[in-house]
Amino acid sequence: MAISILSISEFVGTLAFAMSGALLGISKRLDYYGVVVLAVITALGGGMIRDVLIGNTPPMALTAPFFTIISIITAIMTIYFYQILNKHRSMIQLCDAFGLAAFTVMGASMATAYGYTSPFIVIFLALLTGTGGGTIRDIFVKEIPYVFRKEIYAVASMIGAVVYLLAYLHVTEVMAVYACFITTLTIRLLSIRFNLHLQVTKKTNEEEQDEWIQRKETV
Repeated sequence: MAISILSISEFVGTLAFAMSGALLGISKRLDYYGVVVLAVITALGGGMIRDVLIGNTPPMALTAPFFTIISIITAIMTIYFYQILNKHRSMIQLCDAFGLAAFTVMGASMATAYGYTSPFIVIFLALLTGTGGGTIRDIFVKEIPYVFRKEIYAVASMIGAVVYLLAYLHVTEVMAVYACFITTLTIRLLSIRFNLHLQVTKKTNEEEQDEWIQRKETV
């Protein structure tokens, strides 16, 4: 049961991640190839890096290309239905939350499957799988990565990984999957619902002076 829920969420998350990559690519006026590449990288980039790091090569995205194909199809559909999809960002954000939860579980479970129970490794692989693709996507289009800004996104993945490890060590793997998924999803949805953010670093005096001068020049 847990595996089936995880598989469905992984599928929905792949669609959402690929769609977000494609939407960003279109907004940046990339060509069709660039949009497709950005979609695939967003959906699968984190998992591919994870697989290389733990020695699972070739990565699952290549040996079992189902999700790669799904990402490509999603990118193509996003190109043709861009005007409609762009009006439903909230729904994409909801699907993205499910994807973050599912991919976080995948990263954590992959770590324990390879015999790693070190908190640092489990959290790192979970975070990498959940947020790595989006980080690469943003770097490709010269944006500050989404996870480095004020949104509670990476934090949800990290807490979910901690919950997974605690449940894995003290209960069962199935319970760990449920606990990690529900925790990550709940934190992310609450942050969206109540517009919760992390503290942003304050501007320096020089930056404030520059902004003041720019406003004066504009007036």
